[in-house]
Amino acid sequence: MTRHFLHLLPAFVAACCGLSPAHAQATGDIVELPLVSGWYDGKVVRYVTTDVSDKKAAAEMGANYVPRLANALRQLQPGQPGAVERIYSFVNFKQGGVLPSLPSPIGAANANLNYSPLWQVHKVTWLAGKQPRILKSEEEVLSAEEAGQVSIEKTSLVVNCPVVFSEADGPLPHVKIHLANQDPEP
Repeated sequence: MTRHFLHLLPAFVAACCGLSPAHAQATGDIVELPLVSGWYDGKVVRYVTTDVSDKKAAAEMGANYVPRLANALRQLQPGQPGAVERIYSFVNFKQGGVLPSLPSPIGAANANLNYSPLWQVHKVTWLAGKQPRILKSEEEVLSAEEAGQVSIEKTSLVVNCPVVFSEADGPLPHVKIHLANQDPEP
């Protein structure tokens, strides 16, 4: 099994935890979180799953159970942007999730107004008699559905999975990624 970990450097830990950067530097505080590998536009991305709106799914993913995340799915007025994006999760074929957006570039300079770390899970199932293959973009997932190869089920499951690495931009500033297994594909 491939294991990936995200090491948050002391300055980043300090900012997240309300400590001064000097305190975190002095103590050498480091947080280690498991990474999840996925795809965006044919390129590998890595993200962490910290919070999930469903209790059973939270237990399976080793994340916080946060039922209030489901409130992010409330209906908006037409034309209003929502806080939730889609993520395509594969049910009967092992591959990383497919994301339709990510920060660009990763970090404080992000200019992608469509990116959100809150994802509504869409389950993708390869249909009987169809040859599964790795799908690496939202366009490939939707084309496979249109071609009658997969079905897509929109769920009420919301997960908080911030993107911390992309092939295009590298890691989030102040983040160090250690890949225990150097598999090129998720």
